[in-house]
Amino acid sequence: MRALVWHGKEDVRIDTVPDPKIVNPRDAVIKVTSTAICGSDLHLYNGYIPSLKSGDILGHEFMGEVVEVGTETGNLKVGDRVVIPFTIACGHCYFCDHDLYSLCDNSNPNAEMTSKVMGQSPSGLFGYTHLFGGYAGGQAEYVRVPYADIGPYKVPNGLTDDQVLFLTDIFPTGYMAAENADIEPGDVVAVWGCGPVAQFAIRSAFMLGAEQVIAIDRISERLAMARDGGAITINFDEEDVHDRLMELTGGRGPDGCIDAVGMEAHGGGSVDAVYDRVKFAAFMTTDRAHALRQAILACRKGGTVSLAGVYGGVVDKIPMGAAFNKGLKFKMGQTHVHKYLPRLMRHIEDGDLDPSFVITHKVPLDKAPDGYRTFRDKKDNCIKVVLKP
Repeated sequence: MRALVWHGKEDVRIDTVPDPKIVNPRDAVIKVTSTAICGSDLHLYNGYIPSLKSGDILGHEFMGEVVEVGTETGNLKVGDRVVIPFTIACGHCYFCDHDLYSLCDNSNPNAEMTSKVMGQSPSGLFGYTHLFGGYAGGQAEYVRVPYADIGPYKVPNGLTDDQVLFLTDIFPTGYMAAENADIEPGDVVAVWGCGPVAQFAIRSAFMLGAEQVIAIDRISERLAMARDGGAITINFDEEDVHDRLMELTGGRGPDGCIDAVGMEAHGGGSVDAVYDRVKFAAFMTTDRAHALRQAILACRKGGTVSLAGVYGGVVDKIPMGAAFNKGLKFKMGQTHVHKYLPRLMRHIEDGDLDPSFVITHKVPLDKAPDGYRTFRDKKDNCIKVVLKP
């Protein structure tokens, strides 16, 4: 089969690789009909996440048709059309029993290695390094899906790939980020970043009762899409973010702040952003935390900071004194996709949201390397790339 394979930093290629096979009775093999490039994939493309090996297949946002099933996947049959959560979960451990699927105890075969880095291991992830299991990803013609009696979610008749593809990751991720912000009716929510996850966080915040959402970025097409979703926008190249947030909230600050940027925050020419870039270039830090610092300083006293942007390692210069003295709450983590799939599928079926709004580019799988460069460089007003095998 054909698949997108990582060969080194900024070097991904379409290679011919062996077809996946059933290796466990709970496995299924999926023929991929749609897959996408995620902002998290760019962390791998740019070489920021360790334990990726040459020859690894990338991609964790994918869906398709079941073509083969193991003997213990009675919920599935050949021909079923399914979306696949990017988090891999066994469905039966303590964490899965508590709807904490991205913390599954059993799905990461490299848990011992990951525990040395993180204290304990989270779940396995598709196409996201050997720290998270070394599973082949979905930017391919076919994928082996483990724990297929738990993960794949059947797509109702009448819904297109474009409508449901993002249930695999970015729609639930944005929704969980909004839910983690402890939104109550009438709240003001600020979202750092206007990428795909942030776009879903904006719309999810309104669905959860926010009165006002303020979105922060500097890319004009992303800001325009955020305004289309009802947000007030701040271009951080043109005005001071903290001052504008105070002005919009009567000096109190947003009730909830969502960091949808993560480890590659820019921050223009601010002192701390320059500091981050220098230390990053010198290999003295792993993450750039400008957006997180801003969120902590802007959030109202007693408010909540929700992290949806990926952090890969160690960050410094976090204003913990401000966080402590303001009594802030922090919520974060990889998304418990399985938990949110039924609820968000209903939102799509009911017409509350059509996730396809975020798609700006569609390219054949064979053009995936070009798609990565277009997405990374934000060429041609690119916000989200869908690949078609």
